[in-house]
Amino acid sequence: MEQHLFKYDQPFELESGEHLPRFQIAYSTLGRLNDDRSNVIWVCHALTGNTDVDDWWEGMVGKGRTYDPDKHFIICANMIGSCYGSTGPLDTNPETQRQYLLDFPQYTVRDAVRAMDELRKFLGFETIHTLVGGSMGGMQAMEWAIMANGVFERLILMATNAWHSPWGIAFNETQRMIIQTDPTWKDVTPEAGKEGLRSARALALLSYRNYDAYDKTQAETDIEKTDFYKASSYQQYQGDKIISRFNCQSYYFLSKAMDSHHVGRGRGSAEDALRVINCPTLVIGISSDMLFPVNEQKFLAEHIPNAVYEEIESFYGHDGFLVESKALSEIFAWFYAQCANKDASFK
Repeated sequence: MEQHLFKYDQPFELESGEHLPRFQIAYSTLGRLNDDRSNVIWVCHALTGNTDVDDWWEGMVGKGRTYDPDKHFIICANMIGSCYGSTGPLDTNPETQRQYLLDFPQYTVRDAVRAMDELRKFLGFETIHTLVGGSMGGMQAMEWAIMANGVFERLILMATNAWHSPWGIAFNETQRMIIQTDPTWKDVTPEAGKEGLRSARALALLSYRNYDAYDKTQAETDIEKTDFYKASSYQQYQGDKIISRFNCQSYYFLSKAMDSHHVGRGRGSAEDALRVINCPTLVIGISSDMLFPVNEQKFLAEHIPNAVYEEIESFYGHDGFLVESKALSEIFAWFYAQCANKDASFK
């Protein structure tokens, strides 16, 4: 993928009333834009995702895959507040000449999408073939489809919801509580809170998977064992993995942004907001998802006017939208075939 940087050099007001003096968005592109600019696939990443969509979604993006760079122009932009090139807590506040760190202004999913829409305008895309996202990426895609109604010709939402549930917020708050027990949490350094983040991520993995997933992948074959279990080492591994690639302050603010997600805010209700979406929409639930249960996706399909709901059977839980590429590919192919039939309606 080719790496790019978009710079917005004006004050950017946030829902909180605070502002960013300016911001930048890191984004990647893969493939070639066709002559009529009709082959754009815009992918929104999840909580700790980056712009390398062909890496973290390799089953769906790449040569011969659903989103093939020989056919499509694929874009993935990093959310503001993240630590993969877009403006976030590790950057310098131009007004103070100090790193933001914990002074970074709190933003919402809607703020992040408004920033991304400035990138879309800069790139000159009046319409986009498909907007797709899962989990927090689905939150972004949904907000964007409402905000920029008419821009997106097709919308795909996976393992996401119209507002973040009390259950989901509780998981995020518990992770933040764990981070705050790290005595380095408030240190004025990018290394602050690493051990807290390590433990918080281990907790998060329990919500991304479920009982059956651990039973299938981490079960012991040696009944005589009394320590050093596979499940234990897996949790340690996941903790080590996140602190090797992510920043604690970004994780904290991103999780708060996720909690803020509610498409109905300022729009009357979630139902009213979802009715604004007028493009063909595919909503996918994962049967074993305990963090974003399928009733949340069924709600979306019920209230988006031209939407269809499909469910994937998977023991991977919430992470199913990242790993069940065969099932997703089949459902996506069916959806695009339906969209090609101009008389087709999902309702």
